[in-house]
Formats: sequence, structure tokens, C-alpha cells
Amino acid sequence: MPHLLTAMQDKYNHLDVEPAAQAHWTALDAYRVTENALDVNGKPKKKFYACSMLPYPSGKLHMGHVRNYTINDMLTRQLRMQGYNVLMPMGWDAFGLPAENAALKNGVPPAQWTFENIAYMKGQMQAMGLAIDWSREVATCTPEYYKWNQWLFLKMLEKGIAYRKTQVVNWDPVDMTVLANEQVIDGKGWRTGAVVEKREIPGYYLAITQYADELLANVTGDNMPGWPERVKLMQENWIGKSEGVRFAFTHDIKGADGALIGDGKMYIFTTRADTIMGVTFCAVAAEHPLAVHAATRNPALAAFIEECKKGGTTEAELALKEKVGMPTGLFVTHPLTGKQVEVWVGNYVLMSYGDGAVMGVPAHDERDFAFAQKYGLTIKPVYRLHSIVPAAKDGEHGTDIRNVDPDGEWRDWYGLKPGDPREDGDHELINSGKYDGLPYKEAINAVAADLSALGLGEKKVTWRLRDWGVSRQRYWGTPIPIIHCEEHGAVPVPEKDLPVVLPQDCIPDGSGNPLHKHEGFHAGVTCPVCGKPARRETDTMDTFVDSSWYFMRYCDSTNSEKMVAEGADYWMPMDQYIGGIEHAILHLLYARFWTKVMRDLGLVKVDEPFTKLLTQGMVLNHIYSRRTDKGGKDYFWPSDVEHVLDDAGKVTGARLIKAVGDLPVGTPIDYEGVGTMSKSKNNGVDPQDLIEKYGADTARLYTMFTAPPEATLEWNDAAVEGSYRFLRRVWNFGVKLLAIDSVAADASVISATSLKDVEFGKEAKALRLEIHSVLKQVDYDYQRMQYNTVVSGCMKMINALEDFKATDCAGAQVALIEGFGILLRCLYPATPHIAHTLWSELGYAKPLGDLLDTPWPRVDPSALVQDEIELMLQVNGKLRGSMVVSASADKAAIEQAALANEVFLKLANGAAPKKVIVVPGRLVNLVV
Repeated sequence: MPHLLTAMQDKYNHLDVEPAAQAHWTALDAYRVTENALDVNGKPKKKFYACSMLPYPSGKLHMGHVRNYTINDMLTRQLRMQGYNVLMPMGWDAFGLPAENAALKNGVPPAQWTFENIAYMKGQMQAMGLAIDWSREVATCTPEYYKWNQWLFLKMLEKGIAYRKTQVVNWDPVDMTVLANEQVIDGKGWRTGAVVEKREIPGYYLAITQYADELLANVTGDNMPGWPERVKLMQENWIGKSEGVRFAFTHDIKGADGALIGDGKMYIFTTRADTIMGVTFCAVAAEHPLAVHAATRNPALAAFIEECKKGGTTEAELALKEKVGMPTGLFVTHPLTGKQVEVWVGNYVLMSYGDGAVMGVPAHDERDFAFAQKYGLTIKPVYRLHSIVPAAKDGEHGTDIRNVDPDGEWRDWYGLKPGDPREDGDHELINSGKYDGLPYKEAINAVAADLSALGLGEKKVTWRLRDWGVSRQRYWGTPIPIIHCEEHGAVPVPEKDLPVVLPQDCIPDGSGNPLHKHEGFHAGVTCPVCGKPARRETDTMDTFVDSSWYFMRYCDSTNSEKMVAEGADYWMPMDQYIGGIEHAILHLLYARFWTKVMRDLGLVKVDEPFTKLLTQGMVLNHIYSRRTDKGGKDYFWPSDVEHVLDDAGKVTGARLIKAVGDLPVGTPIDYEGVGTMSKSKNNGVDPQDLIEKYGADTARLYTMFTAPPEATLEWNDAAVEGSYRFLRRVWNFGVKLLAIDSVAADASVISATSLKDVEFGKEAKALRLEIHSVLKQVDYDYQRMQYNTVVSGCMKMINALEDFKATDCAGAQVALIEGFGILLRCLYPATPHIAHTLWSELGYAKPLGDLLDTPWPRVDPSALVQDEIELMLQVNGKLRGSMVVSASADKAAIEQAALANEVFLKLANGAAPKKVIVVPGRLVNLVV
């Protein structure tokens, strides 16, 4: 085979190099992985499963994808060289709303749009040279995949983990569909602008709360040391375990049927039962039975409740809204004092949390305090304020007790910083009758005991975590395998009839779920129990279902008989998971839950799916915009813009450098700083353009070198050019080595044994010292996945190789060839195309094999042994130069050499030194 270097006229051209390398790997089927692979000695290789979060097939990759997958690819390739059996699969999170929106816009079925995008994005990934085992590819929108969503759903239904109940949802009356909370903007549908309604409709839930204790215990204990602490904390807070007291205010309020509402009890849950004597009002959610009852007699209240229903349905949304309320005219009885307590409807109370009611203790709760001040409600302190301290900032002390000073200002009750020790005696109760003087822990126990004795309360653990509602009134998702019969109600589809296949020819038109009208979907459906005509469930599953176990399906992707099998036994748990921090809560939590359900059903043997987790940083770029005449915003591509700077060089604005639409060159526009790359803000960089202009290796190298994997990466066109120039330097050095006999190259890298027979001169030894010292650091950086410093190490190596100028011939060319071979292996996981080509063309492959499976280079201890060392020379503590001594020289020999040094002799002018200080390996200081 002719040398590619010669054929390409010694110039690096990625358009030749990269397709040739990819064709080579394709011909070898290089990335197909099998279980129980053996090494050259016939022993089982150690497995390593490395996986990136699967992408949604939106149409094109973005630079975040490039970064994520390159991190995974570097890990995979380097571990393969270390002798591991490494799996790097890929698939497509292919169900979901964007495909339906594209169908509305383009008039094509979501299936067609999705599969066209998959084909394009797969081509982009292949152009990146990723070491993906495509034989395990899955698309979650195929019946072969979602059959198992349906199968496991039915198993969970049998076990009581899946169940059906009525749910309150956001309903868009124009689109006739349910909206997610984030799709409701100012109480209106994000697409139609219609006023969103709250409706109660039946849906299916998965009882993730059954696993709350285990899900929490693992993230707060020592079971997940490979996860970032911030991710574990996010999951801990989302699960939200609270220990407190659930108790009831009693009442005699009757409904229209004459029965007591709620059996005459209004339950609340509190973590601060010690403040129960400070209750001055109660607030209930708009959907609470007492609120609904009161609204039947009060039109103004009914209107207020309807407004409340248009608001958000999450704690995060409500926390940002102004707290407003309206009295119901109803009263409940305090369980310990017997006093009447007024009931209000509050827009900050959620029916879905707890019992939909809260006790108002304005003296010791900021939210209640603001509410009471707004509406002139009584504020009753029940803790003694020992000292007035500066008012605390919101959230500064978390759940610490707070109080109101005599002037009515909200103050921190302790006057201590978070974490400072405090004694219970520093905060005893007042105005609390029999509980006066008790510290809060004892007060909670006493109150709980008294409520229990009255049959009105008990200690209880509650969770912020709620069961997972998986029903979606949408088309493009996994059909829920249920048949509705007039006589037998909701009946599971028999297992033999799975999968319930989703029609692929529907084109949503905005008039609701097209499955309602699809005759083929409903044709011939009969009740599995009685055989009478019935109808299919048209709800589909939340797409988080698809992504909760796909990583297990990779292990047995072609098994048509089982959801998972021997492959999952071999590969799971996953050794390294890589994805964005935006998935730190829901996706990871649901995946953990799904794994535990599969474990309990005997499908897998692991408790947690992911041993280690890396959350890579976002890719950022500059954002430029301009307000339109109608008040909207137009965004501009960075390539069309230049910055406007002040005298200090600070960016103060921007202007167009080319005409855009009706805007001429020079038009001033706004500079919004940097933000995550986004199509909507015109600040993305198309990986395909980058690959075509500079090559995949440049794109990969840039995303790895510019920042550590966990840090955000700010796009820099000049740095991309710099990465490309570095690869040209590597290529040019390879061209230089063509002049060296390839037989010498073969002999020099066969084994460490052959290197022991080489006589290295002074310069060659210095080169080997540098190369192997850097290799030692690169080795360490690969272990900790700090790939930016890996690339830095490679740059140090090429610098050393280029600077090498041997004045002696002994071992010079061997040192060069060995050093370049080490560089290519270190660089290969980041830039596999150029490394593969140079490795093959320069003859390294002949003794060591294809770079795919070439053993990882090992540091030669003998190369780190120095014959001579350089010491700094100081006279009276001032640096005056340096001196070279034998590495084996003792203190006396070093002192003698220093005293004979020309610099010292000149400065001392014949005077003898008063003291000679030797710092081994660093310096000599002569005091005269």
C-alpha cells in the first residue's frame, strides 16, 4: 500500500484522512462488542459499559452532543487500549411532542419526520468517528422497543405499582389536549394562547413513592460514591423527606347531601407541630372540598377559585407568585384550644401536596407572616425573642425558627449563622399553655402525644415526591395497553397481544389526539374478559418511560423474547453515564426507580443503574438581538456581527457587519453576553459545517481542550483554528519521520526489552525524560477524565519532539520514533483519524497492531532516571544562575561544585563562604 503521506503531497487534508480511516473501521466492524470477550491469553477481559444519554432526533446534532459523545469516545478508546471489553452504544429518544409540532407545521406524519432525522443525525455521528456499536441501536418509537414499555406496565399493574386515578391537569380547550406545566405561560397555552382550564380526568400513575425510602437512602448514604454531590443533593431535595405530625381541625360543615365534609375533619401536615398554639388562620387549596362547598354560596369566591386554577401547579411556580387569598366564611375548631379558626382559600396551597390545607402561623413562617400582614390577620408569637438581631435575608437560615420583634419586623430569632451550635433552652415556648417553657423537640413530642390521645393526629413521615403520572393525551408515544369495556371497565391487554402498535400514518392537526378518530387503531377491539365490543385507551405514556430503561435494552437489543436477558447480567450496572445537568432530577430519578422495579420483578440483579455519573458542562456562545417594531426580538448570527468596545476594551454593544433583511451594515444591535447554544437565538454552531471545514478531529480536539468536561465551554473561533494548526503540526512531524528507515521504527517500539539495548546520548535521554514524564501525567489525567489536560500533555510532547536537536547520534532517531509513537497513542482517543493514519503509514502497526487495540503506552522507569540534574545557584539569597551536577552527587560534592562555579568565584572575589545551604534537587545558596 502506498504511503498516504506521499500521495497527499505531505499536506494534512482531513477530507482524505477521515473517510479513509472510517472506511477501515467499517471494514473491520471494529466497534461490534460481544459479552465475555477474551484477551490474547484466553482470559476474560474486564467489562466497562460507558454510555451517553441518548439524543432526541430533532434533526441535527449540536455542539453539546459533540462534546458529550467525544467524552464518551475518549473514555471508550483509551480503556480498550487498556485491555477492557468496552461497550459504547447509541439510540434515539424518538417519541415526544416536537415530532407532533413538526407534523402540525409541515403536514407530515411524526414517524416520517422522526426517521428522516435519525438517518441524518446517525450520519453526523458516523462522520465524527465515534466508536459506537451500531448493532445495538434502538429507537424508542419502534414496536420492538415500546412493546416492553407496555409489558412492564402490565406487570406493574399486577403488582399494584401502576394504578388508575383521577388527576388535575392543564387543559387547552383549543388544541383539546393536556399541557405540561412549563407549557402554560401566564395562564395560557403556549401555542394557542387560549386560557388554560384545570380539569380532572382519569389517568395512570406509577407508585414511585413505594421506593422513596430506598431512593433517598442511596443518595444520602455511601452507595453512590461515583455521583457528583450536587446531583445527589438535587435528588435528595426532590424526594423531600419530612418528619412531622398529621392532624385534623374538626368542623360540623355539611355538604349538599347532608353529610359532614371529610367526616368533619380537615387534615394538615406540619413539621413544626410545636407552633400549633400560634395558629391564627388556615388556608386551603382552590380544589379543597371546603373551598368548593363555600364557593357554591359565594360567587366572588367562586370567581377567585377559578383564577387560582389558572395558576401554576408546582411549588417552584407558586413560590414566585404574590400570595393572595379570600376568606371562605367557614371556621374549623383548633384541636387543642377549641377555638374557632377562620378558613381561607390561598393561591399558594396545592391540592396535590399533603391534604391540600395548611395551618397559618404568621409569627413563625415568612409566607404566613406576609399573608397575615396583607389581610390584617392576627399574629401570635409562641417563642420568646431573647434578643433583637439584624433582619435575616430570605433563605439564609433554611428552616430555622424565626420571630417578629416588638416593632413588627421579621427577624432571625437565633442571631446565629447556619451550622452554629445552639441549645434547646435558647428557644422555649411562650403563649402555649401547658407547653410553655418546652424546647421545640420536646414540644413537638408533647403536642403529637396529645393529638394522638384525642384521636386527631399522629407522627408521620411525608414526601415531597409524588407518584409519577404517566398518562399523556397525545398521539406520538407508547400506547397504554388498556381496553375499556362498558361492563368490565379498564381491562389490561393480554400479554399475547402485545405490542399494541401505534399507527404511523397520523398527522396531528391541532384538534386533539388523532388516535380518537383512527379507525384502524380501534377496529375489531373486544373486551378480553367478555368478548363484547370495546374501545382502546388512546392515552400514551410519558416519554420519560422510554428513557428510564433504554440503557438496559442496549445490553439485549435484538432479543424478541425477553425485555432483558444475559446481556444485562453481564453489562449492568453501567460503569460510566454521561449527560447534562438538566437531567439530574427527573430522568435519573425515574431511571433509578425503573431499575428497582425491574430488580423486584426478577429482571435484573442491580440496585442502582449507574456506578459513576459525569455531568458535562454546556457549550456557550455570544447572543445578539434587536427589538422589533412590534416589541419582539430578532436574533443575529455571531458571524454577522462585530463588537463595539469602549476605551477600556469592554464590550458595550454590537453592530452588523453585513446586511440582514432590511437592516443595513452598521446597524446597532444589543449584546446579551454568552448563553447556551440555541437554534432560537441563532448562536449555535453547526457541527457539520465545522467537520467539513476543519474535520471531525479538530471539532473533537477543540471541545476536549478548551475546558474540563464538567465546566461550561465558551465558543471561540480562534481556538478552533488553533486546534487545527496543532493537528497540522502533528502531521508535519510525521512527514519528517518518513526520512527515518521504517525498519528502525519497527525495532524501536516492539517492546521495552529492545529499548534497553539502545545506547541513548545526552539529548536523547533528555527527550525520553520529557516524553515519559508527560506520559505519566497524561496517564493520570485519563484516569480522572480530565481530558483538557490530556490534550495539553500531547501539546507538550509535540513541542519536545519538534525542539529535539541531537548533537550526538546515539539513540537519537529511536528516541524520536518512540516519542512520536507515545504521542500518537495518547492523542488517538481524542483525534482517532489522524492518529490511525500516521500510526499505520509510519510503520508502527507492523509490530504493535492496529491502533484500535494497541496496548496503552507504559512509562519506562529507566527514562525517568536522570544522569544529571540542574540546581539553581543563589548567592546571599539572590538567584545568580544555575549549575549542573551528577544526579548521584552527595551534599559534599554539590558544595564543592558550587564553590568552583565561575559565577560564585566572580561575586565572592576570593572571600570564603560563611555558609553553604543545599536544598536537595532544587538549589544551592552560598552566603558570603
